[in-house]
Amino acid sequence: MTELNPQQKQAVRHVDSPLLVLAGAGSGKTRVITEKIAWLISEGHFRASQVAAITFTNKAAREMRKRIGKRLKRKAGEGLTISTFHSLGWLILRQEPEAAGLKPGLSILDQHASSDLVRELMAGKTSSEQRYLAQAAIGNLKDQGVSPARALSSADSEGEAHIAGLYQAYQQRLLELNAVDFDDLIALPARMLEQPELRTRWRATLRYFLVDEYQDTSAAQYRLLKALTGDSGQFTAVGDDDQSIYGWRGARPENLDQLGVDYPRLRVVKLEQNYRSVSNILNAANAVIAVNPHNHEKRLWSEHGPGDRLQVREFADELDEAEGIARDLLAARGGSSMRWNHAAILYRSNFQARELEKALREFAIPYRVSGGPSWFDAREIRDGLAYLRLMVNPEDNPSYMRVLNTPRRGFGSSSLARLMDHARAAGTSLFEAGEDEIFQRDLPERAARAIRGFNHLLIDFSDRLQRSSCAEIGRLFGELIEHIDYPDWLEQQSDNPDQARRRQRSLDDLSNWIERLGHDVDSPDELIARLALASNPDDDRDESADEVRLMTLHAAKGLEFPRVWLAGLEEGLLPHRHSLDEGRIEEERRLMYVGLTRAERRLNLSYCTSRRQFGEVSQREPSRFIEELPEELLDWPDRSGAESDEAFEARDELASLRALLES
Repeated sequence: MTELNPQQKQAVRHVDSPLLVLAGAGSGKTRVITEKIAWLISEGHFRASQVAAITFTNKAAREMRKRIGKRLKRKAGEGLTISTFHSLGWLILRQEPEAAGLKPGLSILDQHASSDLVRELMAGKTSSEQRYLAQAAIGNLKDQGVSPARALSSADSEGEAHIAGLYQAYQQRLLELNAVDFDDLIALPARMLEQPELRTRWRATLRYFLVDEYQDTSAAQYRLLKALTGDSGQFTAVGDDDQSIYGWRGARPENLDQLGVDYPRLRVVKLEQNYRSVSNILNAANAVIAVNPHNHEKRLWSEHGPGDRLQVREFADELDEAEGIARDLLAARGGSSMRWNHAAILYRSNFQARELEKALREFAIPYRVSGGPSWFDAREIRDGLAYLRLMVNPEDNPSYMRVLNTPRRGFGSSSLARLMDHARAAGTSLFEAGEDEIFQRDLPERAARAIRGFNHLLIDFSDRLQRSSCAEIGRLFGELIEHIDYPDWLEQQSDNPDQARRRQRSLDDLSNWIERLGHDVDSPDELIARLALASNPDDDRDESADEVRLMTLHAAKGLEFPRVWLAGLEEGLLPHRHSLDEGRIEEERRLMYVGLTRAERRLNLSYCTSRRQFGEVSQREPSRFIEELPEELLDWPDRSGAESDEAFEARDELASLRALLES
């Protein structure tokens, strides 16, 4: 532990009371969590099977698991739980379904399936925005621990009563499907642990918790952890209130302050030494975030020296800005040993990427856009995962509904409605209801043949899977997809050959992913859980690929780059107009702070004096956040009227590049 600084050592070795580690950006918090897990186990405070490390993303969990694997001998770390909140909730639900009023073999509805269910229940002329708001309202009620009955009884308006009725119908349908949605993965275990016997059992199983990114916990996540850790508070919570940027999805930075109320013996350790950035960048970030009110003051510092001043550039419009950033990148690449993947362009909203992409293509700069539509959104991926789940569990009702007639087998919507009614009346799964010969005789002959053939397919591949090892799941999945002629059907459903090829490549990626995971799991159920709770496999792409990264500020959290360009720093964009209207200026300032602290060595800030958005051109003002930066840290030629030294250098570099290309 000699390489840890004094504050990090305090955090690692404290075990006598609940601990809150206020970890500033780049202060080595993952290292602290990893070292503390190793210390707790090696010093005999807890067995590995009694320790749980909780993260917010699967990528973070994989990184932590990798570090722990290097730090502990394999036998010493056996049984250690490293998971996301949702994976932890799924573990509890899967082992204790009856405590939630569910049956074994329950299914997880992904966001698409959940949205489809809401659309079905809101039959009529409702817009996609209305359905989205309704789904978000249901999720919020679950996060607050409000049951459908309580929501109905406390409704104060027609709108609230409508949402409460929709919530009740939604939960009833989930119960019939023996399924849970992603909100239930947290809310249900939190409610289940109100049962004393269940709570005692789980507290004896998992006795110490280390929770990363605590500032991003929701109300339900806080309740879940409080139920698991008990009054004694056997936990280390690691967080940074200055990096809480997910209020729009339920994160409550005030949970950090609530810890001191619920756990009077709470110890607080601050990690303020930054191992990432030069001092000028940190001093700029400190100045911006200091404008927000704080219950826990901290100030980042570094031993990396002052570094260059922050470059602030004014552009006429978004086209000018995009071209200017592209020229900066070319100059930086030509004038140093900078690789393309040393650079990132960050922005507040996804639409800003369009002109940036055009400019990078024009200048032949390789790049990758992070975020955007998820790989899991594709129809072929959702269909493929449904077939895989049915191969493992034919009674997975949501998956059964999705692919019973995909590819088309002649089992139409009216027959499906009759099947669902029959299953509901009999209290069985859709698969079991479809096996009923009396029910089959009441169907049109074509539909009866279709459901018999579909069920026989599932029985056949399920039996073959039971006789195979996990390593063979990928091969069996591929055989099933070929058996039903899904690739041919996918080609028929595509608008053109290029789209068909893209879809087939995507399906091939899924098959390869399933095959890889099959070698890492002990059971098909574990594989299904890993897939259901997985992040986009794009997260596993080679980070060493020599490409400039383009991403939103939200997506950039947790990442770092030697050089960063922050684009579009204008009033109405950052801070965003909607956030200003809703009084969320403090979260917008935290978003700026996150953007600043992604940079290690050089930081460029830019804004436009006019911008086209939604088809209209409007005049823009520099963001107030630029105004909050100390002048002595900035190189802002447009403010002083002089051209900066870097601008001269960049111009000379570009002239040299042109001469080289023309020779």
